[in-house]
Amino acid sequence: MKVAIFGLGYVGFTAMCCIASEGHSVIGFDVSGQKVDKINRGVAPFSEPGIQELLTEVKDAGRVSAFTDIGDRLADVDLAIVCVGTPSAPDGSHNMSYIAEVSRQIAQAVDPNRSSPLTIAYRSTVRPGTVTGLVEPIFRSELGDEVFDRTIELVYNPEFLREAAAIKDYFEPPKIIIGTRDGKPSANMDKLNANIKAPVFYVGYGESEITKFVDNTWHAVKVAYANEIGRVCMQLGISAAKTHEIFISDTKLNISPYYTRPGGAFGGSCLPKDVRALQYISGDCGAGTYLIDSLLRSNDAHKFRLYEMTTKGLKAGAKVLLVGLAFKANTDDLRESPNIDLARNLLKDGYDLSIFDPAVDATKLVGANLGYAYTQLPALQNLLVSKEIAETQQYDRIIVANPTIKQLNLAEGQDIVDLNALA
Repeated sequence: MKVAIFGLGYVGFTAMCCIASEGHSVIGFDVSGQKVDKINRGVAPFSEPGIQELLTEVKDAGRVSAFTDIGDRLADVDLAIVCVGTPSAPDGSHNMSYIAEVSRQIAQAVDPNRSSPLTIAYRSTVRPGTVTGLVEPIFRSELGDEVFDRTIELVYNPEFLREAAAIKDYFEPPKIIIGTRDGKPSANMDKLNANIKAPVFYVGYGESEITKFVDNTWHAVKVAYANEIGRVCMQLGISAAKTHEIFISDTKLNISPYYTRPGGAFGGSCLPKDVRALQYISGDCGAGTYLIDSLLRSNDAHKFRLYEMTTKGLKAGAKVLLVGLAFKANTDDLRESPNIDLARNLLKDGYDLSIFDPAVDATKLVGANLGYAYTQLPALQNLLVSKEIAETQQYDRIIVANPTIKQLNLAEGQDIVDLNALA
């Protein structure tokens, strides 16, 4: 198949490389000329284990190319995948402007005389009703009903990639959700997923659109719940680690141990955004989701408590090393990282801060990641230190924010506070 991908951020670029590695021809589109140029030069636009090697492989095979303009490049495309951003609006809803704009651009580029329908699969996180209430009307307006019905197949296909494990998750997803108008299979989506073994659910648009909210909010619930229990245990002098061990031993009723452990606050580009969006949706429809409404407050409270823990006993102006800045190890994604909040508070209170995170290169950040980083930490480039400096400098306290600490050979007797070891 020939596949087009719109939006070459984390989800789109990962999909581009993975799909091309299966022998498909893939063209990608992005508004960022810098990102497009990097990909065409064979340079991955972000840090992710294995992604640079995969890009090199598919570039050498001549199966990928990137562009800023669509032109007539959709003429022989079988499947288009939309992966543009849907950032949070001030009220918590998703900003749908990028979805609307890319839909118009695709519609305007469609040949009305196509011999076979173009399948357009949306992977961007959107509220239920988006395909039928926003996307389809745009296509019908641009193409007319007759041409739309004959040339376009709309699909909603949420992704379940975890940063630092994206390639593995692409080929080994927990499930495949494909939303179609009538809930029936799509031939092109079946071709795309032919080599992927996972449970497949063909459903209507609404069920497929809400799945990502349900999943990510549940993950947020697990993280917040475990952290609240961890704080209670600490206050009572009870071992949170042993309590956690007992809790997760029940795999019959307690479901999964993955997120249900006390540690750092949740963050990243998905969980906070999707919790806010589900809050908005539930308020909009009058569902009254009180637990969900409390999640972000609980997470903020946990951030504050962690800051108190990290600075307890520290004198003003103390020299601090923060190990790990991205929201998780082995990725350079800084968006809504709780470690960014921690760094900002350390600076605000006058501590002499240095940061070690081998995955984060301030000169290579792009797109929303770049914007978020420098909005929140304008001095980021000056705060980052090398492995050699982190290992040889003397610090009053070392704060471990993610497992990046394993890459350092620190002298014994260091004053270390590990945010992921609440016990």
